[in-house]
Amino acid sequence: MTTRRQFIVSATSAFALPALSRTAFAQAWPSRPIRAMVPFAPGSTLDIVGRLVLDPLSTQLGQPIVVENRGGAGGTIGTGMLAKAEPDGYSILIQASAHSAAPAAYPNIAYDVAKDFVAIIPFGTVPNVTVVSPESGIKTLKDLVAKAKAGSVTYASAGVGSATHWAAERIRVAGGFQGVHVPFRGGPEALTEVMTGRVDFTSMGMSSALPLIKSGKLVPLAVSTPTRSKTLPDVPTTIEAGLPDSDYVFWMGMFAPAKTPPAIVERLRSETEKALKNSNVIEKFAAQGIEPMMMSSAQFDALIKKEIATNIALVKAAGLKFN
Repeated sequence: MTTRRQFIVSATSAFALPALSRTAFAQAWPSRPIRAMVPFAPGSTLDIVGRLVLDPLSTQLGQPIVVENRGGAGGTIGTGMLAKAEPDGYSILIQASAHSAAPAAYPNIAYDVAKDFVAIIPFGTVPNVTVVSPESGIKTLKDLVAKAKAGSVTYASAGVGSATHWAAERIRVAGGFQGVHVPFRGGPEALTEVMTGRVDFTSMGMSSALPLIKSGKLVPLAVSTPTRSKTLPDVPTTIEAGLPDSDYVFWMGMFAPAKTPPAIVERLRSETEKALKNSNVIEKFAAQGIEPMMMSSAQFDALIKKEIATNIALVKAAGLKFN
């Protein structure tokens, strides 16, 4: 006959087993290399920042993290591939603000940003900096707007719906001018075209544009953040430059397929938090103007969902055409 005490002990053990099993599963993971999808070209801001974080993370986890770059269509090609990956912790996604902008730019994408991914942790935010060629004669954002209104301008991006495209569109709408969007598969190509003068401007992530700014090959006109960047303190914000409601926050972070075990998601988050506190990462982030973005996984997920709705509303209100 089973006593009441024996029943309670037995029931408690039954409920404890799944928890212990989950913990053991997370501790055993990873036992082989992890694939990290970066849905933009090598040398893009997201690629640079992602690799900075993944390097110490790989050491901490004791397994190689293999970066796979699959650029194109504003990051939706590589992201779509990850949406179909096995949710076993061996496939992760490194994405940026383009992730929450995708439903607005690509209403027919084959995955659901809000439902097909779990947000793990944001890495931080980085300014988009609007740049032109030194040969253009343009010195300020006001000069650029005046040129656009007097005739026409072209603007490059890392793809339709990418953060670079979104930042440029915010400037265009706030400035009240028309322009021709010239999308590329990644940031490096867009920067090259602006540097040579074949395209008038781009609003590129600081990490990619900074070396060319420092070497004098590009002229910075304004940064997209609400406040000035410590990396380029003499460069005004787009709002300071006279364009209200033109600011754009470009964040980067880590995601996984939606059904990835919670224990693995939590371990990925905790280990990435440690990587972000690595002195080398902190030093390189600071040099590129990357600011910390402290959020829990739940807060990060809520931000994504909020931005999806906001971006769709903005596209409709402004009549933006993502060609």
